[in-house]
Amino acid sequence: MTATPYTIAVLGGTGSEGSGLVLRWARAGHRVIIGSRSPDKAAKICAELNALAGVESIGFMDNRSAARAAQIVILTVPFGAQRATVEEVRDALVGKILVDATVPLVPPKVSRVQLPPGGSAVAAIQELLGDSVRVVSAFQNVSAHHLKDLTHDIDCDVLVCGNDAAARETVIGLARDIRLRGYHAGTIANSAAVEALTSVLIAINVRYKVPGAGIRITGVPEVAS
Repeated sequence: MTATPYTIAVLGGTGSEGSGLVLRWARAGHRVIIGSRSPDKAAKICAELNALAGVESIGFMDNRSAARAAQIVILTVPFGAQRATVEEVRDALVGKILVDATVPLVPPKVSRVQLPPGGSAVAAIQELLGDSVRVVSAFQNVSAHHLKDLTHDIDCDVLVCGNDAAARETVIGLARDIRLRGYHAGTIANSAAVEALTSVLIAINVRYKVPGAGIRITGVPEVAS
């Protein structure tokens, strides 16, 4: 169980990645709110996840209400919805940590790196929001495939980028809560490399016919953060 329980809003929490993170954080002892524009779908997912986690700590709200109610906001929407979702909840993010897991995938060639004109999808959101929101880039390289299987340990480390070291440390703690190792990976500008790495992992999945290739950081002591 987590040492520091938070109220976490996951915008895009009905999707495969978002719902898997919701499940694992709820199981770890956090209160989690699914942010969604579809209340019927959110209610169904909520019931399923509470049953899987054996808790009643997962709820749902519209995106703005979820962001307002949360201490930490997680963004797990597709790249095409990233900016519009952030603009929708912008005033509710002030003073908070926004963890953006966006990957700029451009179908159908999702196994090819296609970074946006500014170089990074997440860095663009930090620029949009300014210093009033501590944006952290994380969880892009964690495959959704095994997240909902609570008996399966996720074989992947988490690279955490952000301009605020304390915010990065908080997100590393969230990763630890769901039995993932998180690492400080530099400023938000470095998110470009993390975002690009997702397409590389997709290409590996396709070539080797596996569902969830991941990354491991070596040479760093286990106790380091």
